[in-house]
Amino acid sequence: MASEELARKLQRRLDTEQGSAAPAAAPTEEEVPAKCSEQPETPESERAATAGADDNNAAASSELNAKLTRRLDINDGIAAPKRSKVFNPYTEFKEFSRKQIKDMEAMFKRFDSGKDGFIDLMELKLMMEKLGAPQTHLGLKNMIKEVDEDFDGKLSYREFLLIFHKAAAGELEEESGLMALARLSEIDVSTEGVMGAKDFFEAKMKALSVGSKFELEILEEKEERKKQEQDKKERRAAFKELQSTFCS
Repeated sequence: MASEELARKLQRRLDTEQGSAAPAAAPTEEEVPAKCSEQPETPESERAATAGADDNNAAASSELNAKLTRRLDINDGIAAPKRSKVFNPYTEFKEFSRKQIKDMEAMFKRFDSGKDGFIDLMELKLMMEKLGAPQTHLGLKNMIKEVDEDFDGKLSYREFLLIFHKAAAGELEEESGLMALARLSEIDVSTEGVMGAKDFFEAKMKALSVGSKFELEILEEKEERKKQEQDKKERRAAFKELQSTFCS
């Protein structure tokens, strides 16, 4: 090895002296620094970030595609547009009184065991069993499908009210599960209570417009609360009087 290195140096000096020195020989494998042969590696964090970005782009593309497809379905009349979750039942379902709507709301909340604002398939199953009209799995799915406007497979509060709206309008089949629900719920969805009024208060309601009907019901509720407060005060006064009699 030493003799070969010495021979190369002598040959190079000879070439220099003759003015025809050849380009320096390529460095041997030993002379090449180890770091020159090493290729830089991509950090693990950078590879993970790149992969995450690709997944996010794919998810965004899929979501956009789903939205565009739904919009086309809505335009073609295949799907119904989603309604806002916030709505006023008293103005949208004017055929019902405040008491009827409150009864429906109480029933909805009673069977919304998950407290998520929806009645899903299992909760509807429990409801129908409690009402004494159990349904098959397919029957329950058909019940939801009949009023499921946003196609999410469960009943929102508004969709629940639609059941009674359809029942009052005669839009449900007599033997359907939804009709059984409306009948067995103990909520009177007929409008004859207002139109066929017998006492003075109902007679006044009959003469009023739909808008003022709710104002009158609110006034009645306030009067009822005042009466309850007055009764409470009178009972408290009577108790104090009786107490003072025993103490004297």
